[in-house]
Order: sequence, then structure tokens, then C-alpha cells
Amino acid sequence: MLVLRKPERKPEKTLVHICCAPDATYGIPAIGEVFGEVVGFFYNPNIHPEAEYLKRLEETRKLSRIYGFPLVEGAYDVARWMDAVKGLEEEPERGKRCRVCIELRMEKAMETAKKLGADAVTTVLTVSPKKLPTMVNEAGRRLAEEKGIIFIELDLKKKDGFKKSVELTKKLGIYRQNYCGCVYSFRE
Repeated sequence: MLVLRKPERKPEKTLVHICCAPDATYGIPAIGEVFGEVVGFFYNPNIHPEAEYLKRLEETRKLSRIYGFPLVEGAYDVARWMDAVKGLEEEPERGKRCRVCIELRMEKAMETAKKLGADAVTTVLTVSPKKLPTMVNEAGRRLAEEKGIIFIELDLKKKDGFKKSVELTKKLGIYRQNYCGCVYSFRE
């Protein structure tokens, strides 16, 4: 794991946005090792179809039980996501639609962190080769400044993070999906 920008102080509790269990297999222990207490947060109104969403949520619950971290589940608000990405349907993976999607999820993570008394937020999104760490971290940094919370900038792909997540997924018997999640990435 590569911490791109260390926070001024070590957080007492970090809310970790989880996009899917495979990315969290490596991310949760790596983040906990460096930053202490972690709380998982599954909020992904972008995942399509609903059966896939439910499968990913159940796998994240399973991982929560295996690793012993608390998990908070956000609402499956597809209408909010569709409104947010309206007009961006033709954007490629890693384009403007992804930026809006990431911002939506990071904003909800920060609001949830505040409610739970967590003083920092990060995400396991950066372990995926389908996501640009710069895009994720820029959104997180900007929103954190607006919300008055610490955002921990990471690149979990570094030091073989993705490879480790693949190995851990197999070892733990965690389902690994073959697309990012939204209806548009599903079509690709």
C-alpha cells in the first residue's frame, strides 16, 4: 500500500468506503495496519443489476465476518445515481461518469463518517486497475476540505496490491466480479 499524502495526525477511527469485497480483501487489513480502527462502509448505488448489488453486498458482509470489522450499509439508491450521471451515459470507463460516481460515493462516505464520529475517510477503490487513483484521491481531497474531515489518499495497487487482492479473494472464497459495476460498464 502506498500512502500518497500522510494526514497531519493519525486518525482514531477511519471509515473505509468499500466498493466490493475483492478490493477490500487487501485494502481493509492494509489500512487498519497503518491507521488503526476501521469501519467498513458499503455504499454503491451504481451497481447493476440489483442481483449483482446484492451478491456484492453479501460478499462484503462475509468479509466483514471473516476479518472482524464493523460494516455500515448505505442505501441502494439507484435513482440518485442515475440522476447524478444523467447526460454522461456515453462516457468511457474512467471518464466523467466515473468521476461523478466516485464523488457521489465519497460524499456519502464523508457524511456517514461524521455521523459515526470517525475522523477520517478513505476507500479501497484504488486497488482496482479499472480506477485512476488520481481521480479518486482528487475527489476525496476536495470533498474532505468541504466537509471538514481527513481524507487518506492511497494507491492500493502499489506494492502488488491488486495481485494480493486476487490471491486473497481465492484463498477466502470471495466472489470476484468481472466488471466495475454500473450498467454502462456492464455493457462494455
